[in-house]
Amino acid sequence: MATEFVTAIKTNEIPVNSVKAIDVRGTRIAVANAGGAYYAFDDACTHEQCSLAEEGELAGTTLTCTCHGSEFDVRTGKVLAPPATVPVKVYPVRVAGDALQIEV
Repeated sequence: MATEFVTAIKTNEIPVNSVKAIDVRGTRIAVANAGGAYYAFDDACTHEQCSLAEEGELAGTTLTCTCHGSEFDVRTGKVLAPPATVPVKVYPVRVAGDALQIEV
């Protein structure tokens, strides 16, 4: 199945240094606004499936899942601290006017 950029949310709906979960074509995706740069990734922590948008704390580009302390790099999905061992899936994003588009 081919991927395409889908308009998902207005950029002003995601405050700087925060994370918000949205549904994009049936997939729950978390979007982080890290200092004005946007990153999209699966909302579920790969350790215990906690919502990263609801249970996560963003500091720079590091997102900490407060359920058990796993840390992820929102730019790459890479695990920075256990107990998670599997990275979260990331999605390419782009800004078109005031809309954030996510490639799904």
